[in-house]
Formats: sequence, structure tokens, C-alpha cells
Amino acid sequence: MSVFSLTENNLLTTVKRNKQTENERIGIRDNEVKMEFDDKMMANAARFLAVDAIEKAKSGHPGVALGMADIAEVLFTKFLKYNPKNPDWADRDRVVLSSGHASSLLYAVMYLCGYSDITLDDIKAFRQVGSKTAGHPEADKIKGIEASTGPLGQGVAMSVGMAVAEKILAAKFGSDIVNHYTYVLCGDGCLMEGVSEEAISLAGNLGLNKLIFLWDDNKITIDGDTSLATCVNQPERFKACGWNVLQADGHNHEEIAKVIEQARKSDKPVLIDFKTVIGYGAPTKAGSEKSHGSPLGAEETAGLRQNLKWDYEPFEVPAEIKKAWEQKGVEGAKEEENWQKRFNALPDKLKSDFDNGINDKLPDEFFAAMQSLKEECAKTKEPLATRKSFTKILKETLPFVPQIISGSADLSESNGVWVKEYHKNISAKDFTGNFIHYGIREHAMGAAVNGMVLHKGVIPFSATFFSFADYMLPTLRMAALMKLPSIFIFSHDSFAVGEDGPTHQPVEQLSMLRNMPNLRVFRPADTVEAAECWEFILSHRDLPAVLLLTRQNLEQFRSDVSENLSAKGGYVASPAKGVRQATIVATGSEVSLAIKAQQLLASQGKDVAVVSVPCKELFEAQSDEYRKSVIGDAPVVVVEAAKISNWEKYIGNDGDSVGMTGFGMSGPYKELTEIFGFTPENVAEKVSAAMDKKVRKS
Repeated sequence: MSVFSLTENNLLTTVKRNKQTENERIGIRDNEVKMEFDDKMMANAARFLAVDAIEKAKSGHPGVALGMADIAEVLFTKFLKYNPKNPDWADRDRVVLSSGHASSLLYAVMYLCGYSDITLDDIKAFRQVGSKTAGHPEADKIKGIEASTGPLGQGVAMSVGMAVAEKILAAKFGSDIVNHYTYVLCGDGCLMEGVSEEAISLAGNLGLNKLIFLWDDNKITIDGDTSLATCVNQPERFKACGWNVLQADGHNHEEIAKVIEQARKSDKPVLIDFKTVIGYGAPTKAGSEKSHGSPLGAEETAGLRQNLKWDYEPFEVPAEIKKAWEQKGVEGAKEEENWQKRFNALPDKLKSDFDNGINDKLPDEFFAAMQSLKEECAKTKEPLATRKSFTKILKETLPFVPQIISGSADLSESNGVWVKEYHKNISAKDFTGNFIHYGIREHAMGAAVNGMVLHKGVIPFSATFFSFADYMLPTLRMAALMKLPSIFIFSHDSFAVGEDGPTHQPVEQLSMLRNMPNLRVFRPADTVEAAECWEFILSHRDLPAVLLLTRQNLEQFRSDVSENLSAKGGYVASPAKGVRQATIVATGSEVSLAIKAQQLLASQGKDVAVVSVPCKELFEAQSDEYRKSVIGDAPVVVVEAAKISNWEKYIGNDGDSVGMTGFGMSGPYKELTEIFGFTPENVAEKVSAAMDKKVRKS
């Protein structure tokens, strides 16, 4: 696809400021007097709502709102498929504001378009406590915001997942039912962040031709000109990653429309390089970092009104302009009505599959399969690494939950997430599969999972080694912030990785993730617990979940599978025979170790109980009475192959712990077990000492 060539008259940002005409310096171009008046006035309506909101709040980022208003006006009024009365319509186009600091522009545009969930009063309450119009867009506050954004690059990466979901669903249900674009409003900062490299290379490899980036190429960041920090030729970079690249003047409505139309016909994902002026129209701050992150001020705003010939009071929008903005939404409502007729004409099975995917419905057969698997494991008692347990679990899941989209960062067999009988690769040529090879792109992989969840229609999960959760922390945090039911699988969850050494042996990651609000961390102790955790994760789609799996074999200790005990977060795995003298609390691979310590203590005449806590967050959510019945009143020793953190209230003054006190080391894991003190003898010694301490105090 060819690149647009722009005339020198249009390409303002390539002209040195000291050679600019006065009009160019303030962001006004001589040739704009020839533009259609209504389009410019419509764009100005969005500009001034955004600027007025920022001025009232005394906080915000006016520069991008002023610079991208023309692009937003053309996109929303001439191309976007949406119904503002039903923002969740499944076949709507998606718009992601990756430059989340430009939220005031998004709010203004949504209000002008007639989105029912945002009012003029909401615009006036910009950045105030309790307001829907937060400083950066939050998806759970206003219907129609596709993703919470703020950390630059996250919107770019999540959009790739949205475009993947569109392709998967279109391949399954046909283009009459699924046929929409994903547009991304992004800036220089978004493209500088490292996650953007992972995301665009993944998108290029998958040939996501309905993914369109609208790049606000104003060459300004908070510190000043982008040349301070980068010399990257972004268009060439995108081409190298398999994208088509177009260019246009971001303030020329005809060019904007022409280039978007061309992008929609692309056979590859598209970057549109829009040359814009940050702070467009501001008398002294246009084209400068001074318009980026602070209100313009009363004098500058008055000059802006004069320059752009906007003779209206703050927050005032002429009725005819508001009506013109709303027209595309009226057309969208008719499009949805026609779409609904096509959907109703589908065979019942396809309609059911589509609804099940959108609403995350699970069939009874899935739960029956999980129960059968648990009963089989309880009977055979086969020692198994929980990563291999998960392979067995997937074999019983995939036939009944076709909306699951699996994926791994180049470690599919090591993670246990590849099932040859049921998995088929997704590629640029074929989206009928259900497995994505993300390559070594953990950051983009997690963000893509979030994007697919936001899109709806599929249940995605990602997989890698637990030590690499560090790479994914921003995407995990965004999932937790949005309360997305994203699923993140991490195998090789302790020092038992062994010879790979401390770089691959997670120590602090477990407490790191447990400290994150709205995130459930599951660490099952055997195949039964793994199946219970998986069953809970799929049937409770309200928060993100992390599932931690072992590399080494674990003994199968559960015999009673009549109830999903893991759903309570913690339970007595092996009770005391008589009066409980101590409690060993353990998770994951350490539960079997705790039971062996219990047996050793029993031979010494000491009666203790073992408590398994596969999900601390769920356990904390139980009633005080239940937690007390599980933990008991005796001294507690916590055993976990990680940095011990946030167990203090259970350990108390009389208890103790066995955990990691430093990083791991390279060597056979059974030898490391001895070195780090994860032996029945050491645990028993800690428990005995805690019991003696309790006796001395009493």
C-alpha cells in the first residue's frame, strides 16, 4: 500500500518554528479557510468542551484534545459503527484511546455523539471525586469506554487482543454477524513504550487488517520535542513489522476521511501517521510542550476562542452542531436493528454458541467432566506435576467450552497448555483455531488477553513461567483495575525449577501478586485442587485470576471430592486425630510436605492439623467463623516456597514460618529442598518450637 505524499503547505510539523507564518505558529493554516465550515465547527465543539472541562477542573491535558479533535470528528461522524443507546452492541466498532491523558476529548466526543451514559454535567465534573469523567478513561465508569487507559502503550497492546477476537468470531460466525474495526488513538509516548513493539509485531504476524492506529504525530512529549529522547523512524518500524503505513494532515478533514477510507481496505494492520499540532489554535502554546499537561489558563483560552472563531460560552454547544454529531449514532441504531435481523436468522446452535461466548456461559457437561476427573484422580492417587494436571484438565474442558482461546509465550508444552488432540494454531491465514503462539512477548500477551476479554465472545488465557510475571505486571494491574476476568497461567512456580537457577526461580512474585487488589491467586496442591480452582475460575467471571502450577510431581492427597473445597480458599486438608496442638498452613507443593511433617510429628506424640490454602484471597473473603474453624487456636506455622508475606495475622506471636529468605540457586531441586529447609524434619522442628513457646507462655 502506498504512502500518502503531503504538500509542503499541509505538513506544518516539518517546518521549523522560526520560519513559520504567524498562523502556522498558532496552529491555524492558510488553506483551512477552504474547508467545509460545518466540519471544522463540529471539531471545535469537541475542542472547547474538552478545554472548558480542563479549565474548570484546573487539571488535565489540553494539547492532545486540541490536536486530535479533527481526527476524532471525522472518525466518529463519518466512519464509526456504533449505537450510543446500546454501547455494548456486539458488532460495534471499537475505539481505544491509548493516549489516556486525552480523556477530556473522548468524554466530549461521547457526549456530542449522544452516548446515554454521559451528560454535560459529567463533562463539567471532569477529574472530580466520584465523577464518571476520571482523569484517565475508566471502562467501568461510562458505557462506551472500551478500555481503561493511562499507562502509555497499554491501549495499543489491548487493541491487538480486540482485533484478534474480532477475527476469531468472524471466522466462526461469518462476516454478516461479526464485521467491525478496532481503531486506536495513540501518541508518541504510546509508541515509545516497549510493549508497543511486542504488540505491533504480534499484530503484523497475525495480519490483523481491521486494526487501525491513528497516530497523533505532533512530536511533543511532556519534556519537549521528541528528538530529546528518540530518533526512531516509526513508519519504517511499522512497515518492518508487517503493517501498511499511510500519512495525512491531521487537521485537513478531507485528507483524514480519505486516508481512513484507504486504511479500511488494507490487507494488513495500518498505521496512519497524522501530522498534527499539539495545542492547536492556542495563541502562544500551540506546538509546544506547554500545552501538554496543564490547563491553558484564562487568557490563553480566550485567545483560543478568538483564533478558532468560537463565539460561545464555556460548555455551550449550538443545537444544530450537537444534532449533526448525533446523526451517525442514529444510523448506527438502524445498523444494529438490521444486524439483529441477521442474527435472528442464524441456526439455533450458532445463536446459542454466540450468546454463550458473549455471556461466558458454561454447559453442564463441563462441570460433569470436572467431577469425573476429580473422582478419577482421588481413586488412582497418581503423583503429577500440576502443569501436567492442567493438561488433563484442558482435555476435559476444551470439548465443552469452545470459546476458550489458549496461548503461551513460546512455552506451550512446558506450561502444560498445549493439547494436541484439541488445539489448532491461529495464524494470519486461519483464525478457525483456538491457540495463539505469542512468541517471547509476555507483556503484549497479557495485554492481548485483556483486550480479548474486553471485546467479549471468547475466554482467553495466557501462559508462561512464573518468574516472568515481572514482565506482565502492568497488564496484570490493568486487569485487576478493570476487574476483568482475565486468566493468567504461570508454571514453574518455585525454586523446584532447579538447574535453571535463580533467574527462573520465583521468590517475591507470589507476595507481589497477592498484594494487588482485585486479583485472585490460585496455587493448587494436587490435581484435584487444580481442577477445583479451574472450575471456580471459569464459573466466576468477576475478577482476574492467576493459576500457579508446579514443574515437579506432587502427591495426590485428596480423597473426598464431593465438594469444591478450593472454592472456599482454604480448608483443613488433614485434620488432627484428637485435640489440635498446632496448625501447619501450606499452599501448593508445600501441602504434601506439611502432611509428611504432620506424620513425623504424630510419631513423636504431637497432634497437628494441616490446612491447605489454594487461594488466600478467597479464604480472606470467608466469614470470620469459617476462617477460625479452619485455622483454630493452636500455634500456626506457615510453609510456602516463596518470600513469606501477609501471613502475619495467622502466624501471630506464637507461630513461625518456613519460606524463602533470599533468591534461589542453580542445582537439582531435591538438593535445593534440603538447602532451603523444605523438609519434613525442618517443618516439624519449627512446629515443635512453636508448641513449646506456647506452653512456656501459658
